[in-house]
Amino acid sequence: MKVNGYAALEPNSKLTPYSYELGEIGPEQVDIKVSYCGICHSDLSMINNDWGMTQYPIVPGHEIIGEVIAIGNAVKNVKVGDKVGLGWMSSSCMSCEQCMDGHHHLCSQGEATIVGRNGGFADYVRGHWSWTIPLPDAIDMSKAGPLLCGGITVFNPILLAGVKPTDTVGVIGIGGLGHMAIKFLKHWGCEVIAFSSNPSKKEEVLKMGASRVINSTVPEELESISGKLNFILNTTNVTLDWNSYLTALAPKGKFHTVGAVLEPMAIPAFSLIMGEKTVGGSPIGSPALTKTMLDFCVRHNIYPQVEEFPMEKVNEALEHLENGKARFRIVLKN
Repeated sequence: MKVNGYAALEPNSKLTPYSYELGEIGPEQVDIKVSYCGICHSDLSMINNDWGMTQYPIVPGHEIIGEVIAIGNAVKNVKVGDKVGLGWMSSSCMSCEQCMDGHHHLCSQGEATIVGRNGGFADYVRGHWSWTIPLPDAIDMSKAGPLLCGGITVFNPILLAGVKPTDTVGVIGIGGLGHMAIKFLKHWGCEVIAFSSNPSKKEEVLKMGASRVINSTVPEELESISGKLNFILNTTNVTLDWNSYLTALAPKGKFHTVGAVLEPMAIPAFSLIMGEKTVGGSPIGSPALTKTMLDFCVRHNIYPQVEEFPMEKVNEALEHLENGKARFRIVLKN
Protein backbone atom coordinates (compact mmCIF):
# COMPACT_ATOMS: atom_id res chain seq x y z
CA MET A 1 0.00 0.00 0.00
CA LYS A 2 1.30 3.45 -0.91
CA VAL A 3 1.45 5.98 1.91
CA ASN A 4 1.79 9.75 1.60
CA GLY A 5 3.30 11.54 4.56
CA TYR A 6 5.69 14.25 5.69
CA ALA A 7 9.30 13.38 6.50
CA ALA A 8 12.45 15.00 7.85
CA LEU A 9 15.35 14.06 5.58
CA GLU A 10 18.11 15.22 7.95
CA PRO A 11 18.48 16.64 11.49
CA ASN A 12 16.82 20.01 12.17
CA SER A 13 15.19 20.05 8.74
CA LYS A 14 11.71 21.05 7.69
CA LEU A 15 9.34 18.22 6.84
CA THR A 16 8.70 17.60 3.15
CA PRO A 17 6.11 15.45 1.30
CA TYR A 18 7.29 11.85 1.24
CA SER A 19 5.75 8.69 -0.24
CA TYR A 20 6.59 5.08 0.59
CA GLU A 21 5.20 1.56 0.41
CA LEU A 22 4.08 -0.34 3.50
CA GLY A 23 4.46 -3.73 1.88
CA GLU A 24 2.35 -6.80 2.59
CA ILE A 25 0.56 -6.71 5.93
CA GLY A 26 1.81 -9.19 8.54
CA PRO A 27 -0.48 -11.75 10.24
CA GLU A 28 -0.70 -9.75 13.50
CA GLN A 29 -0.56 -6.26 12.00
CA VAL A 30 -3.21 -3.59 11.61
CA ASP A 31 -3.39 -0.77 9.06
CA ILE A 32 -4.96 2.48 10.27
CA LYS A 33 -6.27 5.36 8.20
CA VAL A 34 -5.10 8.41 10.13
CA SER A 35 -7.79 10.95 11.04
CA TYR A 36 -5.82 12.96 13.62
CA CYS A 37 -2.28 12.90 14.94
CA GLY A 38 -1.03 14.87 17.92
CA ILE A 39 2.37 16.52 17.99
CA CYS A 40 4.52 15.64 20.98
CA HIS A 41 7.84 17.22 21.99
CA SER A 42 9.31 13.76 21.40
CA ASP A 43 8.57 14.27 17.69
CA LEU A 44 10.83 17.35 17.75
CA SER A 45 13.51 15.40 19.61
CA MET A 46 13.40 12.66 16.99
CA ILE A 47 13.39 15.11 14.07
CA ASN A 48 16.48 16.82 15.53
CA ASN A 49 18.14 13.54 16.59
CA ASP A 50 18.45 14.82 20.15
CA TRP A 51 18.53 11.24 21.46
CA GLY A 52 20.99 9.94 18.87
CA MET A 53 18.74 7.18 17.50
CA THR A 54 16.88 8.79 14.59
CA GLN A 55 17.03 7.09 11.19
CA TYR A 56 16.37 9.36 8.21
CA PRO A 57 14.11 9.91 6.44
CA ILE A 58 11.72 9.92 9.40
CA VAL A 59 7.96 10.40 9.32
CA PRO A 60 7.15 11.53 12.89
CA GLY A 61 3.83 11.26 14.70
CA HIS A 62 2.88 8.85 17.48
CA GLU A 63 -0.40 10.18 18.92
CA ILE A 64 -2.57 8.65 16.24
CA ILE A 65 -6.34 8.44 16.01
CA GLY A 66 -8.01 6.74 13.07
CA GLU A 67 -9.96 3.85 11.59
CA VAL A 68 -8.83 0.28 10.96
CA ILE A 69 -8.86 -0.44 7.22
CA ALA A 70 -7.02 -3.79 7.07
CA ILE A 71 -5.94 -6.55 9.43
CA GLY A 72 -3.72 -9.63 9.26
CA ASN A 73 -5.18 -13.11 9.58
CA ALA A 74 -4.06 -13.53 13.23
CA VAL A 75 -5.22 -10.17 14.61
CA LYS A 76 -7.22 -10.19 17.85
CA ASN A 77 -9.54 -7.66 19.52
CA VAL A 78 -9.84 -5.23 16.60
CA LYS A 79 -11.64 -5.43 13.26
CA VAL A 80 -11.95 -3.39 10.08
CA GLY A 81 -14.00 -0.26 10.75
CA ASP A 82 -13.00 0.11 14.41
CA LYS A 83 -11.98 3.55 15.66
CA VAL A 84 -8.61 3.14 17.35
CA GLY A 85 -5.55 4.90 18.72
CA LEU A 86 -1.83 4.14 18.36
CA GLY A 87 0.73 5.78 20.63
CA TRP A 88 4.50 5.70 21.21
CA MET A 89 4.70 1.91 20.96
CA SER A 90 3.65 0.04 17.84
CA SER A 91 4.65 -3.50 18.81
CA SER A 92 6.06 -5.70 21.57
CA CYS A 93 7.27 -9.31 21.51
CA MET A 94 4.25 -10.76 23.41
CA SER A 95 6.40 -13.54 24.92
CA CYS A 96 8.97 -12.05 27.32
CA GLU A 97 8.45 -11.87 31.08
CA GLN A 98 7.39 -8.22 30.91
CA CYS A 99 4.81 -8.81 28.17
CA MET A 100 3.47 -11.93 29.88
CA ASP A 101 3.13 -9.95 33.11
CA GLY A 102 1.09 -7.24 31.36
CA HIS A 103 3.91 -4.70 31.17
CA HIS A 104 4.20 -4.61 27.38
CA HIS A 105 5.58 -1.05 27.49
CA LEU A 106 8.72 -2.40 29.23
CA CYS A 107 9.42 -5.06 26.59
CA SER A 108 13.12 -5.00 25.64
CA GLN A 109 12.18 -5.98 22.08
CA GLY A 110 9.42 -3.38 21.81
CA GLU A 111 9.06 -1.34 18.63
CA ALA A 112 8.45 2.39 18.88
CA THR A 113 6.13 3.95 16.31
CA ILE A 114 8.71 6.44 15.02
CA VAL A 115 12.03 4.70 15.76
CA GLY A 116 13.30 2.96 12.64
CA ARG A 117 9.86 3.14 11.03
CA ASN A 118 7.32 5.71 9.85
CA GLY A 119 4.66 7.26 12.05
CA GLY A 120 1.41 9.18 11.87
CA PHE A 121 2.20 12.39 9.98
CA ALA A 122 0.76 10.50 7.03
CA ASP A 123 -2.49 9.15 5.64
CA TYR A 124 -1.87 5.58 6.87
CA VAL A 125 0.15 3.89 9.61
CA ARG A 126 0.71 0.27 10.63
CA GLY A 127 1.00 -1.32 14.07
CA HIS A 128 0.60 -4.56 16.01
CA TRP A 129 -2.94 -5.38 17.16
CA SER A 130 -1.92 -5.32 20.84
CA TRP A 131 -1.01 -1.62 20.66
CA THR A 132 -3.97 -0.70 18.46
CA ILE A 133 -6.23 0.59 21.23
CA PRO A 134 -10.02 0.50 20.62
CA LEU A 135 -11.57 3.87 21.49
CA PRO A 136 -14.60 4.29 23.76
CA ASP A 137 -17.72 5.11 21.73
CA ALA A 138 -18.26 8.51 23.35
CA ILE A 139 -14.70 9.82 23.01
CA ASP A 140 -13.98 13.08 21.17
CA MET A 141 -11.61 11.84 18.47
CA SER A 142 -10.39 15.34 17.63
CA LYS A 143 -8.88 15.72 21.13
CA ALA A 144 -7.96 12.13 21.95
CA GLY A 145 -4.60 11.87 20.14
CA PRO A 146 -2.42 13.43 22.86
CA LEU A 147 -3.88 11.00 25.41
CA LEU A 148 -2.13 8.11 23.60
CA CYS A 149 1.33 9.39 24.60
CA GLY A 150 1.24 12.47 26.83
CA GLY A 151 -1.88 11.34 28.65
CA ILE A 152 -0.74 7.82 29.52
CA THR A 153 2.71 9.16 30.42
CA VAL A 154 1.22 11.19 33.30
CA PHE A 155 -1.58 8.72 34.15
CA ASN A 156 0.69 5.72 34.75
CA PRO A 157 2.67 7.34 37.62
CA ILE A 158 -0.54 7.95 39.59
CA LEU A 159 -1.03 4.19 39.83
CA LEU A 160 2.66 3.34 40.16
CA ALA A 161 2.98 5.67 43.17
CA GLY A 162 -0.27 4.52 44.74
CA VAL A 163 -1.62 8.06 44.88
CA LYS A 164 -4.72 8.29 47.08
CA PRO A 165 -7.70 10.66 46.73
CA THR A 166 -6.78 12.14 50.11
CA ASP A 167 -3.25 13.06 49.00
CA THR A 168 -1.85 16.51 48.40
CA VAL A 169 0.22 16.36 45.23
CA GLY A 170 2.41 18.60 43.09
CA VAL A 171 2.91 18.93 39.33
CA ILE A 172 6.07 20.61 38.00
CA GLY A 173 5.77 22.26 34.60
CA ILE A 174 2.34 23.18 33.27
CA GLY A 175 2.70 22.47 29.59
CA GLY A 176 1.58 19.69 27.31
CA LEU A 177 2.10 16.98 29.94
CA GLY A 178 1.55 18.97 33.11
CA HIS A 179 -1.87 20.36 32.24
CA MET A 180 -3.17 16.82 31.65
CA ALA A 181 -1.63 15.66 34.93
CA ILE A 182 -3.53 18.38 36.82
CA LYS A 183 -6.83 17.24 35.30
CA PHE A 184 -6.18 13.58 36.10
CA LEU A 185 -5.13 14.26 39.69
CA LYS A 186 -8.02 16.65 40.32
CA HIS A 187 -10.52 14.02 39.20
CA TRP A 188 -8.60 11.41 41.22
CA GLY A 189 -9.70 13.43 44.24
CA CYS A 190 -6.37 15.02 45.16
CA GLU A 191 -5.52 18.54 46.21
CA VAL A 192 -3.21 19.67 43.41
CA ILE A 193 -0.37 22.19 43.75
CA ALA A 194 1.05 23.41 40.43
CA PHE A 195 4.64 24.59 40.04
CA SER A 196 5.22 27.01 37.17
CA SER A 197 7.87 29.54 36.23
CA ASN A 198 5.34 31.46 34.12
CA PRO A 199 3.06 33.64 36.30
CA SER A 200 0.88 34.50 33.28
CA LYS A 201 -0.52 30.95 33.34
CA LYS A 202 -1.82 31.20 36.92
CA GLU A 203 -5.53 31.81 36.27
CA GLU A 204 -5.60 29.25 33.48
CA VAL A 205 -3.94 26.65 35.70
CA LEU A 206 -6.40 27.25 38.53
CA LYS A 207 -9.29 26.68 36.12
CA MET A 208 -7.76 23.31 35.18
CA GLY A 209 -8.14 22.13 38.75
CA ALA A 210 -5.08 23.26 40.70
CA SER A 211 -5.89 24.64 44.13
CA ARG A 212 -2.69 26.70 44.25
CA VAL A 213 0.04 27.78 41.86
CA ILE A 214 3.60 28.09 43.20
CA ASN A 215 6.05 30.32 41.33
CA SER A 216 8.99 27.93 41.14
CA THR A 217 11.45 30.81 40.69
CA VAL A 218 10.64 32.24 44.14
CA PRO A 219 12.39 30.29 46.95
CA GLU A 220 9.99 31.63 49.61
CA GLU A 221 7.01 30.13 47.77
CA LEU A 222 8.72 26.75 47.57
CA GLU A 223 9.57 26.90 51.27
CA SER A 224 5.92 27.60 52.13
CA ILE A 225 4.94 24.01 51.27
CA SER A 226 7.90 22.26 52.88
CA GLY A 227 6.99 18.75 54.02
CA LYS A 228 3.39 18.90 52.73
CA LEU A 229 3.23 16.92 49.48
CA ASN A 230 2.68 13.17 49.27
CA PHE A 231 3.60 12.97 45.58
CA ILE A 232 5.31 15.23 43.06
CA LEU A 233 5.26 14.63 39.31
CA ASN A 234 7.96 16.34 37.24
CA THR A 235 7.01 16.88 33.59
CA THR A 236 9.90 19.19 32.64
CA ASN A 237 13.05 18.16 30.78
CA VAL A 238 15.41 20.68 32.37
CA THR A 239 17.68 20.54 35.42
CA LEU A 240 15.98 21.91 38.55
CA ASP A 241 16.88 22.43 42.18
CA TRP A 242 15.92 18.87 43.02
CA ASN A 243 16.53 19.25 46.75
CA SER A 244 13.90 22.01 46.99
CA TYR A 245 11.27 19.62 45.68
CA LEU A 246 12.44 16.73 47.84
CA THR A 247 12.10 19.08 50.80
CA ALA A 248 8.51 19.80 49.75
CA LEU A 249 7.68 16.10 50.10
CA ALA A 250 6.10 14.81 53.28
CA PRO A 251 7.73 11.80 54.99
CA LYS A 252 7.38 8.71 52.74
CA GLY A 253 6.64 11.05 49.83
CA LYS A 254 7.41 10.09 46.26
CA PHE A 255 9.07 12.19 43.56
CA HIS A 256 8.43 10.89 40.04
CA THR A 257 9.84 12.20 36.78
CA VAL A 258 8.46 11.67 33.29
CA GLY A 259 10.43 14.60 31.88
CA ALA A 260 13.46 13.38 29.90
CA VAL A 261 16.10 15.37 31.77
CA LEU A 262 19.31 14.82 29.79
CA GLU A 263 21.73 15.77 32.58
CA PRO A 264 22.24 13.49 35.60
CA MET A 265 19.90 14.39 38.45
CA ALA A 266 21.80 15.44 41.59
CA ILE A 267 19.76 13.83 44.39
CA PRO A 268 21.09 14.40 47.95
CA ALA A 269 21.06 11.09 49.80
CA PHE A 270 20.08 12.51 53.18
CA SER A 271 17.03 14.22 51.68
CA LEU A 272 15.78 10.72 50.85
CA ILE A 273 17.03 8.80 53.87
CA MET A 274 15.72 10.98 56.68
CA GLY A 275 12.14 11.04 55.37
CA GLU A 276 12.04 7.59 53.75
CA LYS A 277 11.37 9.35 50.45
CA THR A 278 11.75 7.81 47.00
CA VAL A 279 12.60 9.00 43.50
CA GLY A 280 11.30 7.20 40.42
CA GLY A 281 10.45 7.53 36.76
CA SER A 282 8.47 5.84 34.02
CA PRO A 283 7.77 5.90 30.27
CA ILE A 284 4.24 5.37 28.94
CA GLY A 285 1.96 2.54 30.13
CA SER A 286 0.63 -0.81 28.98
CA PRO A 287 -2.12 -1.20 26.37
CA ALA A 288 -4.54 -2.32 29.10
CA LEU A 289 -3.79 0.73 31.24
CA THR A 290 -4.11 2.98 28.18
CA LYS A 291 -7.62 1.62 27.59
CA THR A 292 -8.47 2.18 31.26
CA MET A 293 -7.19 5.75 31.01
CA LEU A 294 -9.36 6.45 27.96
CA ASP A 295 -12.42 5.12 29.80
CA PHE A 296 -11.53 7.34 32.78
CA CYS A 297 -11.26 10.35 30.45
CA VAL A 298 -14.70 9.73 28.93
CA ARG A 299 -16.23 9.19 32.37
CA HIS A 300 -14.92 12.53 33.67
CA ASN A 301 -14.80 14.46 30.36
CA ILE A 302 -11.03 14.88 30.59
CA TYR A 303 -9.28 16.06 27.43
CA PRO A 304 -6.12 17.96 26.67
CA GLN A 305 -6.50 21.56 25.61
CA VAL A 306 -5.63 21.43 21.92
CA GLU A 307 -4.93 23.64 18.93
CA GLU A 308 -5.76 22.07 15.56
CA PHE A 309 -3.74 22.46 12.36
CA PRO A 310 -4.36 20.79 8.99
CA MET A 311 -1.80 18.06 8.26
CA GLU A 312 -0.37 20.03 5.32
CA LYS A 313 0.62 22.82 7.73
CA VAL A 314 2.74 20.48 9.82
CA ASN A 315 5.83 22.74 9.66
CA GLU A 316 3.86 25.71 10.98
CA ALA A 317 2.55 23.51 13.78
CA LEU A 318 6.04 22.26 14.68
CA GLU A 319 7.37 25.83 14.74
CA HIS A 320 4.47 26.86 16.97
CA LEU A 321 5.44 24.10 19.41
CA GLU A 322 9.18 24.77 19.24
CA ASN A 323 8.61 28.46 20.00
CA GLY A 324 6.71 27.56 23.16
CA LYS A 325 3.39 28.96 21.90
CA ALA A 326 1.30 25.77 22.10
CA ARG A 327 -1.69 25.90 24.48
CA PHE A 328 -1.24 23.13 25.38
CA ARG A 329 -1.14 20.35 22.77
CA ILE A 330 -1.26 20.47 18.98
CA VAL A 331 -3.27 18.07 16.82
CA LEU A 332 -2.93 17.64 13.06
CA LYS A 333 -6.09 16.80 11.12
CA ASN A 334 -6.11 14.77 7.90
